Parts: sequence; structure tokens; C-alpha cells
Amino acid sequence: MSMDIVILGLTLSSSWGNGHATTFRSLLRGLNADGHRVLFLERDAPWYAPHRDLPDPDFCELRLYDDIPAMLENYRDRLLSADAVIVGSYVPEGPRLIDALHEMRPNLLCFYDIDTPVTMDKLDAGDEEYLSPRQIPLFDTYFSFSGGEVLDHLERERGAQRAEALYCSVDPDRYASRPDAPKKWDLGYLGTYSPDRQPPLEQLLIEPAHRLPEMRFIVAGPGYPDDIDWPDNVERIDHLPPAEHEDFYNAQRFTLNVTRAAMRRMGWSPSVRLFEAAACGTPIVSDAWRGLSELLPDGEAAIIAETTEDVVRALTDLNDAERRKIGKGGMDRVLSAHTGRARARDLVRALSSARADAPQAVGM
Repeated sequence: MSMDIVILGLTLSSSWGNGHATTFRSLLRGLNADGHRVLFLERDAPWYAPHRDLPDPDFCELRLYDDIPAMLENYRDRLLSADAVIVGSYVPEGPRLIDALHEMRPNLLCFYDIDTPVTMDKLDAGDEEYLSPRQIPLFDTYFSFSGGEVLDHLERERGAQRAEALYCSVDPDRYASRPDAPKKWDLGYLGTYSPDRQPPLEQLLIEPAHRLPEMRFIVAGPGYPDDIDWPDNVERIDHLPPAEHEDFYNAQRFTLNVTRAAMRRMGWSPSVRLFEAAACGTPIVSDAWRGLSELLPDGEAAIIAETTEDVVRALTDLNDAERRKIGKGGMDRVLSAHTGRARARDLVRALSSARADAPQAVGM
């Protein structure tokens, strides 16, 4: 049976400088393919306005808003009739919005945290930018893009009624393997600058570039400071829109995955870029964190690198047959369990279970 879902997220319209948009796009395309109805409400942020690469999606209804009270009044009927209302992480004025929605008493009020370890660190530091600790027990389900021990932590330590993993995903119609595509780079990385990701990027890409001057490297993403000393064989792209991601990954012999420090500590936090690269059959070199080897076994579906030497060995010692075998291993695992449609079904199952357990449960 189809569901009507309202999502209030950071952004769907713009992929500039964030991974939320591509995460939501894959999930919402999956929901649409299964016949579910979605309204996505996005704050009209001035920093995204010049960079909207999907202003009118064909798989959901997208509406921008400026003012929380006006938005809640305009969409009151839809918010109250929806099977579920889901608030995402990093939504502007999140605590104010969550309180207002809770007072409205929608059928289900949920949270989708696409930044769970970062969120936990922020709350521990007293930072309530988009969520207050007192609000975690208000949600019928706390969806987390991190799984594993994080879910127990949310329920036992943070008071979540129900914590469910809702990993990122990939749309296989937009990310496909082209094994015969020319390789422009030996190792590439796609990600917005973050101070805590820069040390592993230095260790796992910049230092290998210094040691292997005959090879070609690339780093794509905005926000990098002007004072970074990039080697001559490292190409830079400031922003790469999603429409170009498939070509980008297929043009690399290997691609690098680097994880934020909080996510490495907590583990079980695969990024959307990890799934995109794997869907393209590009062998992944990744920093190490708990849960990665269960998702992509080392040497079979990815290469887990802890040192510069690990990366240099991968780039110099593996032949094309070995490289392609690892890429295919990652691709097979991701396409079997981490597509947008698979993730949409995970979400619908979890919402159905939460609705059935709710005191006011009625048939959907």
C-alpha cells in the first residue's frame, strides 16, 4: 500500500557542497518507483540558490519556504494527513521546527540523521544547531545513516524510542560501470573540504602523489583553502555536479574514500560517495573504520588503507585484472543491497512497523 510522506530536509534542489541532496534523490526516486508520494520541504537558503541543479524533480513534489510558521500553516493539512513526517539533520532552525511539528501531532514524527556521529559530537559539546538532546525521545523513529553500535547508543544513552539504520544509497540508473572507459587519473577523491578529513587526505592521496610523480591524481570538491600545497600531478575541480559523477568515477583507476573523524570513531558510517563509486565498478581505497570490512571486505570489494605505503602498493602492485576484480566485488555488493529502491523499501518497512506499534495506530 502506498504511503504519503513529508520530508523537511537540508536540500534536495542543490548538490553544491553537501551529500544530503544526492542521498535524498536516490531515496526519493526509489520511493516514487514503488508508488509512494513525497512532499519535500526545503528552506530557501541563499547559498544554494545559485547552485540548484535539480529545481524541479520529477519523482516528488519540491517546495521551498522562507518562514517556519508560514510554511507550517500553508502545509498544515498535508503534514497532519501524511503517514509520516521526517525531519533531516542540518535543517536550519531545526529545534524550533521540531518543536512546532511535535505540537501538531502528525501520525508519525521521525528524524533522519545523515550525520549521526557529527550530531552526537555536537550535542556533547552543547551545540544544538539543528537538534536538541531533549528532542530525541520525541521521534517515533530516529533514522540514522550510521548503523551498528550507534543504534544501541541512540536508544540506551540518548533516549530514542526506536533507532533504525537507514544507510545512504545509490541510483543504479545514474551510476554504471564502464570498464573500457579511458582512465585519466590513477587515484581520485570527491568530497567537500573538512578540516578533520584533510589529514587522511594528505596521507592517502597527497603524499602518494608526491611519491609517484609519474601518476595522475585529482581532488574534486569546494571549500579547500588556498594555502594547500597541491603537488603538480594533482588536478583540482572546485565543484562536480551529480550529472558528472559517473564519468568522474569511471575515469579513475582507483578512487579514495575518506571519512570524517567522528564517523571513523563511531564506525558503520558509509558515505553516499562510497556507494556511488562502487556502483561504477571503480575500486575503492578507503581509510579504516569499524563496519567497513563487513560492507566491503578488504581485498575482495575494497582496499582498506591505513598508511601512505598501503596506497602506494595498491597503485603500483595490482594489475588490471586484480583491480577490476576488486571493483566488481564492491559493485556487486552495493547493487544487491544499497540501491535507492532497496533503501526506500527499508524506510517503508520501518515506518509501517512504527505505525503498527504506535498507540494511535490505524490502517494505512
